[in-house]
Amino acid sequence: MIADRRVQLMARWETFLLALIGLTILAFSLPASPWYSPYFFNAANMLGMSQRVIAVALMALPLTLIVIAGHIDLSVESTLSMAAIVFTTKWADGLNIWVAVLAALAAGGVGGLFNGIVITRIKLPSLVVTLGTYALFRGLAYLILGDHAVDLSRAPSTFLNIGQGYIGATPIPQYLLLFAVLAVLFGIVLHRTSFGRFIYAIGSNEEACRYSGVRVDLIIVTLFIISGIVAALAGVVEATRLDSARADIGTGLLLDTVTAVVLGGVDIFGGRGTIAGPVLALVLIALLRGGLGLLQISDDVANLLVGCLLIGSILLPNLVRQLRTSITRRARRVTPASSPQ
Repeated sequence: MIADRRVQLMARWETFLLALIGLTILAFSLPASPWYSPYFFNAANMLGMSQRVIAVALMALPLTLIVIAGHIDLSVESTLSMAAIVFTTKWADGLNIWVAVLAALAAGGVGGLFNGIVITRIKLPSLVVTLGTYALFRGLAYLILGDHAVDLSRAPSTFLNIGQGYIGATPIPQYLLLFAVLAVLFGIVLHRTSFGRFIYAIGSNEEACRYSGVRVDLIIVTLFIISGIVAALAGVVEATRLDSARADIGTGLLLDTVTAVVLGGVDIFGGRGTIAGPVLALVLIALLRGGLGLLQISDDVANLLVGCLLIGSILLPNLVRQLRTSITRRARRVTPASSPQ
């Protein structure tokens, strides 16, 4: 019964996101709208909007699982930067480009392992630990590369197509196929496996899971390793998309990543959420940023709107939950107790 109610709640939230997506499209594509742009509503432009959020989209997938488990990873943006620098510098030093990719993924995995071990062994809050590694990993990127940049324009074109190429003669970027595969994979893991059920259980009541014999620490460490590896993959994709990498690559992506997860209906306190919700939230964020970009509105205004979405996505579900609880309590007080026969 409780599971059914949760599924219904998430379905209603996803319907709400679909409505917001529809309103956003209308706002930027209807000539009568003050935000109208004649270049907004076409397939090439709408697919092109995904360029600015592909790294966010990749990082949001494992972060969804982590938040459902009752934790947070604020280091993903810096992990992206560190991995991108490892990848590009190793390739520039003469390493095979695919081996350089593996080195970057390994760096991301080690970073995630470090986060997970500190959280589970030293018993520090994930918010504090990953805030510290946010600065640590970014500092490592600057330590490796400094203020210089690595040019990737001489890399093999088949590899650069990951961030710049299209699927056949279609306007669909190749990185969207990568994201779609990963989104389906994460959805299956979360919703169709025992590992996913353990994630929900840990987020709902971690101590009860420990007493039930669930290997909570192993699952949490695994989630952070996965987050580090996928953030590193996002760094590789971002570097190929930009044709270069600097130590400040990915700066500012954390806000959109956390917003996508929370706006997607994932409970910030853990225990509830789906993969579909953050995916819809990513579409909404991409449309907003793309539409505002066409109107030449500054990124500061876009960040303001995204920040408002983040606050609203946290406040609204809690207000609705409190309202329902209040209504239920009043109904119980009004309903007379049945007399015994």
